[in-house]
Amino acid sequence: MPQVPLTDRLRPIASRQNSLVKELRKAFSQAAPAEDGTVAIEGAKLVEEAIRSGLRLRAVFFAESARERANRLLPQLGHATETILLPDDIFHSAVATETPQGVAALVHPLISTLEDLVRPDTPLILGCAGLQDPGNLGTILRSAEAFGASGLLALEGTVSAANPKVARASAGSVFRLPCVKLTTAQALAAFDEHGIRLAVTSSHKGRPVQEIDLRLPTAIFIGSEGQGVPRALLDAADEAILIPHSPRVESLNAAIAASILLYEAQRQRHK
Repeated sequence: MPQVPLTDRLRPIASRQNSLVKELRKAFSQAAPAEDGTVAIEGAKLVEEAIRSGLRLRAVFFAESARERANRLLPQLGHATETILLPDDIFHSAVATETPQGVAALVHPLISTLEDLVRPDTPLILGCAGLQDPGNLGTILRSAEAFGASGLLALEGTVSAANPKVARASAGSVFRLPCVKLTTAQALAAFDEHGIRLAVTSSHKGRPVQEIDLRLPTAIFIGSEGQGVPRALLDAADEAILIPHSPRVESLNAAIAASILLYEAQRQRHK
């Protein structure tokens, strides 16, 4: 009996006004979840990372020119996931990149709570306060997972983890690392309740990072690219952390600073 081609699973859609296509386009263009809470991702590797991370995919979209990629991905997709075939021009109109790979998806993201961040015996929380660049946030998520952080806490003004650029820069870490959004007041109350020390980054004052004990339950906050850490966090902080560097450089990139601090915390905790 001849084998049925895998691509026969693909449902062809040729209308820009199809509801799924419109949701995909909106999720990409507004960098926000679709109506059912799913988020848009793009690229074969990122879709594979979502599958490997155990996320539920609502729909996967393939451009007509990406049938070969479809053959590789379809065996990894359960039959509950809709698989859509789009003409190249319609696919290109729905996604965010100028040179798309021909694969995109609507994915149900990881849902996390504050309890997920404080559950470990000695939590290490990476906080972002007003960080607006999605590439920086994605890189921070990637470093946070790599260096064993409990999760990421995003305060007011921080770019949404649903932004497709965050997923791309995180290389899939956003699919696995708990990420919670709170107000500053809620975060400070939680730190008091759970006995978590608050450390904030500083460009020119504070104690050098190697002198600070990061083995204790700690939340380390990175501020916005332009303004730094908000005054409310500075006033409440138990520690101001300084990363020693050349005085000719005013400050470090937020993602670089976060990665250095996370590495030092892991070094201390595994010493």
